[in-house]
Amino acid sequence: MRLPVNHALPIVAFVLLVGCSSNGDRPQLAGPSPTGPAADYPMVIGAPFAIDGTTYTPEDRLSYDAVGLAGVNAEAGASISTAHKTLPMPSYVEITALEGGRTILARVERRGPMANDRLIELSPGAASQLGIGDVQKAAPVRVRRVNPPEFERALLRSGQRAPERMDTPKSLLAVLMRKLEPAPPAASGPQPAALTTTRSAPEPMPQANPELRHEPAPVRPPERLAPATPQPIAKPFFVQVAAFSTRARADAAAHAIGGAIEPAGKLFRMRLGPLATRAEAEAALAKARRAGYSDARIQRMP
Repeated sequence: MRLPVNHALPIVAFVLLVGCSSNGDRPQLAGPSPTGPAADYPMVIGAPFAIDGTTYTPEDRLSYDAVGLAGVNAEAGASISTAHKTLPMPSYVEITALEGGRTILARVERRGPMANDRLIELSPGAASQLGIGDVQKAAPVRVRRVNPPEFERALLRSGQRAPERMDTPKSLLAVLMRKLEPAPPAASGPQPAALTTTRSAPEPMPQANPELRHEPAPVRPPERLAPATPQPIAKPFFVQVAAFSTRARADAAAHAIGGAIEPAGKLFRMRLGPLATRAEAEAALAKARRAGYSDARIQRMP
């Protein structure tokens, strides 16, 4: 027996499907989140603002390099991120702990810290990677804006850590730490009284005895000093890591391990250094080889 076809069923089903949304709201279609380099744009600069009478003007400054104190925001989570008063959001900085020399890459995502005695505010994840144990105490740091390769940006955007940079030599840490020392205070307190002298009548000069003959004292010839022997100047070390045919590839590799680029004819050499001691050079060599550069070698500066 053939059943009759009900042509109204598809229409009723469609009406029921549309009416099933909660509270009568229509479904909202969300666009895809930006990925890749587009996730870092647009950068937010912002208007000037004041903290306790000091005005800060945000700007897109590519050569930013400063030394100051870093605090920790316990609510910022495990991501490797920071807050800064003037750098764009987002942007990327290398942070060096001046008490240990460790350097990490972090993403500027927030405006702050809202205190004049702090240069930057770290997330707990960034503080942990940097090796700052006491999050309640401000730590001296160096903050330098950089332009890392996209794969490192992607790691930070996803909440992961980027590879650590080469540790800063102790000689440079000492120079940077001196920038934090306050200027010596001006001398204060009572000044010593000026000395007063009382003049008296001059004593009579003794009369020369004509019977005594005064022989002139013998004059000694000046002593000749032996010329100082010049001391040899120790030449610093560096690690020759690799050579690249294009500047872009060389820059990407240098950012990954904290190296420097030097043009050499049609090639671009990537090095680590200069390094003051052989021990520092050995540590840099080990880091380069861990990064996959098995042909890296230690050399002396010419």
